[in-house]
Amino acid sequence: MEFARLLARDGFALILVARDAARLEEAARDLQTAGASDVQVRVADLADPAAVDRLAAEIARTELDVLVNNAGFGAYGPFVDADLAATEGMIATNIAALTLLTRAVLPGMLARGQGRIVQVASTAAFAPGPFAAVYAASKAYVLSFSEALSEELSETQIAVTALCPGPTHTGFAARAGMGATRVFRGPVADARTVAEAGYLAMLAGKRVEVVGLANRLMTFAVRLAPRRFLARVSRRAYAQPPED
Repeated sequence: MEFARLLARDGFALILVARDAARLEEAARDLQTAGASDVQVRVADLADPAAVDRLAAEIARTELDVLVNNAGFGAYGPFVDADLAATEGMIATNIAALTLLTRAVLPGMLARGQGRIVQVASTAAFAPGPFAAVYAASKAYVLSFSEALSEELSETQIAVTALCPGPTHTGFAARAGMGATRVFRGPVADARTVAEAGYLAMLAGKRVEVVGLANRLMTFAVRLAPRRFLARVSRRAYAQPPED
């Protein structure tokens, strides 16, 4: 929502997509007040392949200058105990929907000679995530896909930015069951700060934007560390400390 507010502030016309019709309408009113030239809403569950296909067909016919793929969710716990339907929904939302919607907007952007795509990944993309295995792997996909696509488009005026925030004050932790983990017991960023960093990175055409100095240092160190060591460190980070 904070990213949409920044786009609204600069007068963009917006198309919002979410499952909750009432919240979409409320958001649309808020964004019109914030300065959006027009706000349309589309009620769709991005875990539903048929809904994604319909949305992709529509946006392929729409002259979009900016696509922000922000939909996604996580789940916490041992993979062996994971709910299969929830796991399939996570893969469908975090990976398949993002990929198909990106594919839908690209031909039009290339024909017009301009465009910006923001893919919301995570600092979780940089290391294995024990007890959040599918979520972390899905964000690793988003980062890798975005970097590869950015290189494919490097001789065009289309820029793809992978936005990689760390823990952020949203409803994510509570929904994913991660609120008590060490990850969310440390510093947690403000959603507006994350959105502003992503917005500036999008305008500048940056390939990857890791939000926050501590996170940038961490992701730099991660690239140098052995993968098995990273998995052990991540296991401790995702662990829930015992109750006092």
